[in-house]
Amino acid sequence: MNTPTESCRVFLVDDHTMTRAGMRNLVNGLDEFEVVGDLGDAREAIEQVSRIKPDLILLDITMPGLSGIDAISQFRSVHPRVRVLMLSHHEGESFVEQSLKHGADGYLSKDSEPEELALAMRSVMRGQAYISPKVTRGILHGARHGGPGDPVTGGRVDALTAREREVFQLLALGFSNKEVARKLDISVGTAKKHRENLQRKLDCHSAAELARLAIREGLLSD
Repeated sequence: MNTPTESCRVFLVDDHTMTRAGMRNLVNGLDEFEVVGDLGDAREAIEQVSRIKPDLILLDITMPGLSGIDAISQFRSVHPRVRVLMLSHHEGESFVEQSLKHGADGYLSKDSEPEELALAMRSVMRGQAYISPKVTRGILHGARHGGPGDPVTGGRVDALTAREREVFQLLALGFSNKEVARKLDISVGTAKKHRENLQRKLDCHSAAELARLAIREGLLSD
């Protein structure tokens, strides 16, 4: 971690303004941490992280445009040494597994007590993976009693490439092929091909079906 004379520089990424305000107050209330920026859009945050070079990112999962899970690798591509702590209401095993697989250093439930935030941040900055006990209990309960959801469908979503997941989320939001192409700086033909591949891989043949699946997978909020 940083030397005692330095504060750990934290960047917040969450699409809820009041949540970011509350997190900012909590983090700035700790002697060794300092919030150096916050945004509600993961794509915009990538450029800011590249410029500011924070030590730690506190990252939500369910956000419009680009989910937190899919943003992890992009943050790491512009700032390889940054630590990433996920903050989410989702406590299911699939969300934790996907986050860690994509490179997160820790996973904290938003329903945790404020004191646990400091513990989680200190842990990941020491290089120790951190998973909230509340999340761990939920995973164990699901393993013992069986949980909701469709593991077959979830497996299909896990198998998507990063670009396919981006397109999937935009289509689920109701964007047309042309709008997807513009947002991702790809050709309309490529966007159309991605749509066709996604419909085949996910067995979803309308925007409504894509949206329902995206909500179930935590890529969109309902």
